[in-house]
Amino acid sequence: MGVTAPPELQARLLDLAACDLAIQRAAASLRSLPETLHIPTLEAAVEEIKSRRHDAMIEKENIQAELTRAESDVTLVEARIQKDDERLTHTSSAKDAQGLEHELDSLRKRRSDLEDIELAIMERLDQADSVLTGLIAELATAEEALTEARAQYTAQSAALEAETATQRATRESIVAVLPDDLSALYERQRERYGVGASHLRGGVSSASGVALTESDLQDIRRAAPEEVIMCPDSNAILVRTAESGL
Repeated sequence: MGVTAPPELQARLLDLAACDLAIQRAAASLRSLPETLHIPTLEAAVEEIKSRRHDAMIEKENIQAELTRAESDVTLVEARIQKDDERLTHTSSAKDAQGLEHELDSLRKRRSDLEDIELAIMERLDQADSVLTGLIAELATAEEALTEARAQYTAQSAALEAETATQRATRESIVAVLPDDLSALYERQRERYGVGASHLRGGVSSASGVALTESDLQDIRRAAPEEVIMCPDSNAILVRTAESGL
């Protein structure tokens, strides 16, 4: 013997199906929420900028060390020039003076070359500092966007979870008033075919979106209102109402 239930209880299956659909949609939205909010993309962008910032910091440190060595070289040459100047001032030997003059010329040329190198390094350091400053600003912007996306995720996921909890509570209240055999049939069909109940509206099954044939409609018209019948296309419980067009 087939399952039977009063039409008004069969109609509650549409409410149950609506709850299940809402729960499924909320779960799908929750699963896709990180991608919807571009969180993985933003996280990857932050890590990529951090990597470039790290490289830029190392580059700046290397150039700074290079500048420090150049400054030390200039200091050493200047100290040597000062020492030779003092020796030149106090020497009475023409030969020594000539040698010191020659050495001083070489040292001054060396100092000039080192100062040019020092200037070039300082220019590179300014460029490296500019790059690093830009990356720091870029990282701050990316991290701000990621923080905002994560905040939206927290808020939206909480809303979806609250909606799911509400739908589950509504679902439990509906199941509580349904006959066990009707509820079991609904769950079985939903598990097998993805939907447990279908509304016959204007001769069309809502689960399949397909208009029933006249032969199927005749069979449905002959069925008693309490008889639980199945949709020939979706295999869901076919719920008849005043909108069914029978």
